[in-house]
This record gives sequence, structure tokens and C-alpha cells, in this order.
Amino acid sequence: MGRQAAWPGDDGKRAPSAALELDRPHPARIYNYLIGGKDHFAVDREAAHTLQRLVPESRDAMRLNRAFLGRAVRDAAEAGISRFLDVGTGIPAPGNTHEIALDVRPDARVVYVDRDPLVVTHARALAAHPGVAATAVLQADLRDPDAILAAPPVAELTGSGEPVALVLGAVLHFLEDPDEPHAAVRRLLEPLAPGSRLIVSHVCHESRWVDDADRERAVEVTALYRETVDRLAPRGADAIEAFFAGLDLLPPGLVPCAAWGADASVGELRATRGFLAGVAVKR
Repeated sequence: MGRQAAWPGDDGKRAPSAALELDRPHPARIYNYLIGGKDHFAVDREAAHTLQRLVPESRDAMRLNRAFLGRAVRDAAEAGISRFLDVGTGIPAPGNTHEIALDVRPDARVVYVDRDPLVVTHARALAAHPGVAATAVLQADLRDPDAILAAPPVAELTGSGEPVALVLGAVLHFLEDPDEPHAAVRRLLEPLAPGSRLIVSHVCHESRWVDDADRERAVEVTALYRETVDRLAPRGADAIEAFFAGLDLLPPGLVPCAAWGADASVGELRATRGFLAGVAVKR
């Protein structure tokens, strides 16, 4: 991220975003705490502990989701993709998209997008470190895909004619149906070249992997997240699979995130039964 000047027009202008609220739990900071990060406050830890009481395997689920994203990014890079658009990136933690992509493709270029000013501040601080390859950090909202696509770093990324991996890890379930998340994803995919990939993980409350007890817990977890900066909107497997409409879903399809690209144990499958993931290729 050190060579931000490599991205023309990345002048650091900030789009409208969520209010900077430090007295309420923040999903990105809760996630950061549960995957072992250091960027969280007492209010976030308290919410995380409540989540763990409701869902004892939540820490494992979030770490396994992080591992899925790493495998999916690596698989995309090994397939020849060198450009990555990571929207809703969250607070930087070990295993960032650029770290994994660069391990495979030294020419990898990454644009990180998040609407939250704290997340963007953390990402830009990481970008200031020397020796990190060319990336850009953009403050913008997934609810406004046109603004994302119009930003010069993204326009340069998508306008090259090369395939792009669009990474939407654990972010779409923070868009409620009136936000039109499916339309937002379709819009972001429009300018991407054939061979591009869509990488998605999403909280799920209705699938062949969950039972009545899981659905009841999902109601409680959704209520917990109403007290945070961003509300949670779990979806059924059919609604999640609809994000991949018109694309070629790669094997093994839409599955618990621990099972994508890995031999998951029974415990890992159970921990991620409500956290589905998939990767698809644009024709």
C-alpha cells in the first residue's frame, strides 16, 4: 500500500459515511476482536462476549470466514488474476487481500473500499508503510456502487480489460433489502472483464445446514446487532445464491465457508453452518 501515488486521482477525498460513533459497538471492531485483532474498544468486546454467549462457535466462525477469504483470493491469484477490488474490507488484520495476492502475484494491485472512517483511517495508516505494493484505499459505500466505480483508482482497475476479483467478504449481510444489495453487486460486476471473479461470504439463517435452533439464535443475533452501528440482515441460501446470478459458480458451490477449498472437519462445518460462501466466474 506504500505506493498510493501509483493510482492517479486518489486524492484522499472522503465520501459520506457512517457517523464516527465510539460509544456503540461496531461490527468491524467486533469482528476484529473475534479474529484476534487489536483494534477494538470495551463496548465492542462486551458485544462480542454477548455474541459468544448466544453463538459459542462465533469466534471460530469468523476466523474460518477469514481463512476462506484467504483461500479464495489465493485461488484467484493462482488462476492469473492480479487485480482485486475488496469492498467492505473491515479493519486490517493479518491475511489482508494484498498480502495474499502479492504472495502469488508480485504485480498484484488492490483497491480497498469501506464506508467507515475508522476503517479507512486504519487502512491508510497501513498504506503508509514502506515496502507495501501499490494499492489504494477509498472511502465509499456499497449502497452507492456508481460512486465506487467512478473513483479513479477503481476506474483504472476495472478499465484495463483485465479480470478483477471482486471481494465481498462478510459485508452484504449489513445491507438490508431496501438497500438493494443484489442490484449493487450486479452494478459492480458490469464493467468487469470476462474471467473476473465474485467472492462472497454471508450470514445465513435458512439453508439445509441450519435447524430450528439455529434459526432462533439468528433472531437473537439480529436483535443484538440492532444495537450496533450497522444492522445485521441474514438471508436464506436462495437469496445468497442470487448474488451469483448469471455467473458460473465454482465447485463446491455455495457451502459453509470452512468447506470452500478445504477439507473441513465436522466441528468446522458446524461452526460455519450459518456462514455461507461461494466464488463465481464472469462469462
